[in-house]
Amino acid sequence: MKRKTFEGIHRYLCSMNFKSFFQFILCLAIPLAVGGFSGYLTANEINDDWFVNLIKPPFNPPNYLFGPVWTTLYLLMGFSLFLIIRTAKGGLRTNAILVFGIQLFLNFWWSIFFFRFQRPDVALAEIILMWFSILFMLLSFYKVKPVAAYLQIPYLLWVSFASVLNASFWWLNK
Repeated sequence: MKRKTFEGIHRYLCSMNFKSFFQFILCLAIPLAVGGFSGYLTANEINDDWFVNLIKPPFNPPNYLFGPVWTTLYLLMGFSLFLIIRTAKGGLRTNAILVFGIQLFLNFWWSIFFFRFQRPDVALAEIILMWFSILFMLLSFYKVKPVAAYLQIPYLLWVSFASVLNASFWWLNK
């Protein structure tokens, strides 16, 4: 990012009143907490014999990459949610927030289905639902605040990749 971009973000954050700043922190915390709790529930299974012994596709990224990627995506989700929350109340805004909650709910369950329950087949069906909910969220966000939708493109791309990865795990190990 350019220096001007960081300066603009800094200026915006400094101009917030307490209520806005609290909303900002809360919007960031919600997806981080959901993702963190899901990760906490499945952390031991990633090193479990079941996962270690799975046949992995050649494009499977190293495990250490997932934490930073997901943290970044959760922060982008939170920032987008904040942008939506800050718009005028109305049906489109309410719908965007509802769709955000649905995709976050599906996001929470994917790793539990895959790692904890050791069900890549169920996780595959679930991640496809999640992909469509993310797409719907992106479209809903666009109607309210386009930049909030643009910030979700990396999330949609990552879940697209994760869907192919999940399908590969299922196919190679069925």
